[in-house]
Amino acid sequence: MSKMTAVIPVAGLGTRLWPLTKSQSKEMLPLGRKPVVEYVIEELVLSGIRRFLFITGAGKVAIENHFECNGKPTNYFGKSGQGGVLEDLGIDQPGREYVFTRQDKQLGLGHAVLCAAPMVGDRPFALALGI
Repeated sequence: MSKMTAVIPVAGLGTRLWPLTKSQSKEMLPLGRKPVVEYVIEELVLSGIRRFLFITGAGKVAIENHFECNGKPTNYFGKSGQGGVLEDLGIDQPGREYVFTRQDKQLGLGHAVLCAAPMVGDRPFALALGI
């Protein structure tokens, strides 16, 4: 059985939250110690979902960078004896898969979901909206 996928559209411009979102995407705005998108992922994980497909737009590389495990945080925290910090931050969780695709034109939520079709196929999926 294949893993259930959550489609998370994050390509919007965030115009309702300007000027906050002029330089920082709304999904990466902090809520406590974590960006909002972390709470979305945590809820999905509690539902048993481990594969996350983000539909991104121009200027949303911070989201990709946030979920990319390039070894640097793991090496730093592992050497400093603070390995548990990674789990607290939601970084480097085993069994999770993060996939990113680009919505080239801002044509709305329906179009963003359609951008997920090549990766989701005819399998069922969850649609998660953070803000």
